[in-house]
Amino acid sequence: MSTTAATTSTPGGAAPRDGADVVDLLAGISADSPLSRTRDQRPGARENAQRSFEALLEPAEPGRFSYAERYAVALFTARLHGFDHAAAFYADLLGDLAGGPGVEDARTPRGLVDTVERAARAAAARGPAGTYREPGLAAESTPATAWTPDPALARELGPRLSAALVHTHLLVVRPREASPAALRALLAAGWSADHVVSLSQLVAFLTFQLRTAWGLAVLRTGTAPSRGEHPATAAAQGEPGEPVEQVSGVSGVSGVSGVSDLVVEDPDLHRPDRFTQQPLGWVPWLRPVPEEDLTEFQREALVEPVRAKMPYFRLLARDPEALRARTLTDLDIFFNTSSGIGRAERELAATATSRRNGCVFCAHVHAAAASRESGRSEDVQRLLDEGIPADLGDERWNAVVAASAHLADTPLAFGAGDVERLRSAGLDDAEVVDVVNGAAFFNWANRLMLSLGEPEVPAHRGGERA
Repeated sequence: MSTTAATTSTPGGAAPRDGADVVDLLAGISADSPLSRTRDQRPGARENAQRSFEALLEPAEPGRFSYAERYAVALFTARLHGFDHAAAFYADLLGDLAGGPGVEDARTPRGLVDTVERAARAAAARGPAGTYREPGLAAESTPATAWTPDPALARELGPRLSAALVHTHLLVVRPREASPAALRALLAAGWSADHVVSLSQLVAFLTFQLRTAWGLAVLRTGTAPSRGEHPATAAAQGEPGEPVEQVSGVSGVSGVSGVSDLVVEDPDLHRPDRFTQQPLGWVPWLRPVPEEDLTEFQREALVEPVRAKMPYFRLLARDPEALRARTLTDLDIFFNTSSGIGRAERELAATATSRRNGCVFCAHVHAAAASRESGRSEDVQRLLDEGIPADLGDERWNAVVAASAHLADTPLAFGAGDVERLRSAGLDDAEVVDVVNGAAFFNWANRLMLSLGEPEVPAHRGGERA
């Protein structure tokens, strides 16, 4: 089964979707528009963003991770981001289903839509927030409430979907608080190791897709899309980035027993203290596919054969279709230099996003790349040390950093002011699209790195690219 033929109206009442490019649909981009032609300058990114949607939302063989669960997670994620049009799109896809395995206590698809909508209203929060793992960053920890559904809502959702939405909230709002305990909670709720990876990929991909479409919509219309009355805009949690003395940890996921040894921790791991440009390694919490057990399909999905040596990519190979599409999206966004902004500014967008979300591993990889490409190591280090408000001595760089940070916020905060600032700093529309693509993609990368493992010092396990 595939729901590719499911229909929903585009903004302004245009033709319904029938295998259409979903990012274009969510952004309101018509096929013959100048912005569509600008997107065509990154054909690999465009094509593989769509393939990622198909691999994660509409796979030919979904297994026990049903279409209903996938669309429910997408609807919940879109609502957390305050993206009304995207939420309506995923609500339509979920509501059009005839039901499926793996979703308990949902009598009708429309009933499940209503249940997920209620869950999203209850879970609304502002991010990225939460406690840093790294001691040197403790002063930057921010308020974060670990959301779980109330008992009545949990009964309606069932244990599997309840666990999935708790994990989704963690990744969307509090990615820096991800932990091995969160993975054990999913396994205990009946999620397989392969589907834990698929779920993390799905949520992380959605944080990319929604930001890409939102950023393009702002560029197209000159204003941010409607978010309705998003509860988090009035939430008394403080601005993201406001230090607090104490914050909550992950609730409802500790002390899980009766699961396999698929989740591993190293209590003696040498962990980094803060953001750095020095080399780091990355250690998975969920067991990767052993190199000798990789299938030919999984090896092809790695794209680059050397990645078979890297635990991160062998872990993502548990969902090879999603891995391949993600890798090809990444390579076109960051290494297609036929037009648009330079490599240094793309790496700067990745670094700023990682700094905002709190991903020390991703930040070290891309800060080093930004320094290498620009020769401005001191400016890049200032961003790592001082955070997003740092003055990098260059309005073009400052504008890229500010726009990337606003794209990282939940609910989505990127707006017309960001586009105008980028344009005033000398970026044309194609270059603005590159900033949007690069920053949006690292919301995807950060959430995978943060939710499936952690960095270590020194780097003796090989150089995974986030």
